[in-house]
Amino acid sequence: MVDSRLTGPVRVVGVGLLGTSIALGLRARGVDVILSDASPTNVRIAIDYGAGRAAGELDEPQLIVVCVPPDVTADVIVRELSAYPGAIVTDVASVKKPILDAVAAAGGDLTRYVGSHPMAGRERGGPTAGRADLFLNRPWVVAGHPAISYQTAAAVDDLILDLGATLIELDAETHDAAVALVSHAPQVVSSLMARRLAGAPDEAVDLAGGGIRDLTRIAASDPTLWVQILGANGRQVASVLRELRDDLDQMIEALDEPDAPGSRRVVAEQLAGGNAGVARLPGKHGQNRRYTSMIVMVDDKPGELGRLFGELGEIGVNIEDLRLEHSPEAQVGLAEVFVVPEAFDPVVEELQRRGWRIAG
Repeated sequence: MVDSRLTGPVRVVGVGLLGTSIALGLRARGVDVILSDASPTNVRIAIDYGAGRAAGELDEPQLIVVCVPPDVTADVIVRELSAYPGAIVTDVASVKKPILDAVAAAGGDLTRYVGSHPMAGRERGGPTAGRADLFLNRPWVVAGHPAISYQTAAAVDDLILDLGATLIELDAETHDAAVALVSHAPQVVSSLMARRLAGAPDEAVDLAGGGIRDLTRIAASDPTLWVQILGANGRQVASVLRELRDDLDQMIEALDEPDAPGSRRVVAEQLAGGNAGVARLPGKHGQNRRYTSMIVMVDDKPGELGRLFGELGEIGVNIEDLRLEHSPEAQVGLAEVFVVPEAFDPVVEELQRRGWRIAG
């Protein structure tokens, strides 16, 4: 059992993906976790998974984490602040400024509330999707405000560190503008692109590879939840999409007349701008670092992928990133393994010596 910074108990309100994952991570550190949800069934499932215990009348939580849909988050925060006057309250909603304003307007005690947002998730929801390691090495924003002190908010910091996340401090408005760019607008773009596939001919869909799968992966997310998120952060998201629309208009005009003077230059500059943007994305451990990839062909039979990982470990290489692709009816899958450039040649040589096939 690993020691925890939090003393507990911690009350988790809402045991969907995030709430259950928080609870599982804290239970792994021995923290007493109290579970609450509008659905008794969800609570029972989370308890069965070992995420904590049911709420009791004598509970006195140190910290309350509100993990409910954005449209009811502020109401639940105010209710929890009133019901547990000795507790610090945080929430994990993906929009911060509207919730802070709503809590203040409702008379909630802002001296005991600070919003937060873990930049982690999955396409699946509910308590069965919970994972104790969901937040490991992921950014987790604390949206501080003048009414709460650093000392009072320390329990939220402890929560984040106990779950292995990386604490980032931003004010609420800065947070909302940032997630509009890196999370909310990408959801819209992914969903709109995926929508093109719904009526596409089978022969087109059958050709789908890694590019379209990467672009549309998050389009499988819950529409009801995203209607709430986008509604709460609509102005910021719309601003990002307007700029994207301007770029799309330029690209469309150039592609409509590809031989017109300047058209190819517009296309080249747009694509190069994409290269520049990708280069700014933080890699593993937050480093802006380029890695080299090799594509290993993996037979479609049990245990092969595990054997690949095991042999890479024996070779002593650190996998910096990994992508998997498998086409229907294919007898092999493709594992794109990212390593530091200096490791590429020795690793390829050793894998081939061990019988692995390297594509290309």
